[in-house]
Amino acid sequence: MTNSSSDRPGEFELIAELFAPLATDPGAFGLKDDAAVIAPPAGHELVLKTDAIVEGVHFFADDPADTVARKALRVNLSDLTAKGAVPLGYLLALSIPSRVGMDWLRGFAEGLREDQAAFGISLFGGDTTSTPGPISIAISAFGHLPVGSIVRRSGANPGDLLYVSGTIGDSGGGLACLKGEGGSLSKEHREFLIRRFRVPEPRVAMGPALRGISSASLDVSDGLLADLGHIAEVSRVRIVVEAARLPLSPALRALKGAQAAVFAATGGDDYEIAFTAPAECRRQVAELAKQSGTAVTEIGRVEMGQGVVLVDVAGREIPLARKGFTHF
Repeated sequence: MTNSSSDRPGEFELIAELFAPLATDPGAFGLKDDAAVIAPPAGHELVLKTDAIVEGVHFFADDPADTVARKALRVNLSDLTAKGAVPLGYLLALSIPSRVGMDWLRGFAEGLREDQAAFGISLFGGDTTSTPGPISIAISAFGHLPVGSIVRRSGANPGDLLYVSGTIGDSGGGLACLKGEGGSLSKEHREFLIRRFRVPEPRVAMGPALRGISSASLDVSDGLLADLGHIAEVSRVRIVVEAARLPLSPALRALKGAQAAVFAATGGDDYEIAFTAPAECRRQVAELAKQSGTAVTEIGRVEMGQGVVLVDVAGREIPLARKGFTHF
């Protein structure tokens, strides 16, 4: 990081220079009031989500500032779209230590600006504070969907099929590369994995299309198996994941070889959508994937019972040391 707090203006000057230009919605009042207002379209309701990322846990101190901003925003948009919501905007709480200077902050604001343009959203407000600890970024995002149409975790039924978007395990592979693994990887594969760690891709085109098709859905943040455990618990079902069907990128296969599937199933930070749908909707799922330009792979099924298992091609359960990431 360049410079330090000595080159930073005061809090209100900082807001005026970097963040007020991001408050593009009229309801944000240009960040010149104590609060903002927002109204969803008629017949719609708001969906709310908050997630924080912390330096040393979710990103590295030397990660580019614009990618840090994009990750902070996109992990929240990923949750919204997994519920079937269309993103509207967000609030930002930014805690920064004295070593962070204006070069970093300008890069951070530029990352937000570019993503706001890409996703059609606005900053509505927030807070900036100093901290003696690491950089901490908390975003509260909100979106809208027709009343009563949210796709919850609790709707999976025995006989449903299980799907996941994109490829999984790439973010964990990028983290491994940043920690020193993958010395023999090609430059292309290494950069691909690191990019997936730094800048997740929320499936905003696909999420709303899941309404009326998916029976249960969530985004993959703590690891595929760990997150599917939440669906299994609240839906009171057993979820079977077939290791051989997991969508893995060539870069992850090159990094992890024969261990790629288990690594992908238990890694975190993918921010892909995992969802269930009735078997009779298989053709509709394929069509929505095509229309949204999102790769979707059938990876398992829902049965009577409880818990989540990863199985091999013979249907035998694969023993695992852990099923995902936990903060505590």
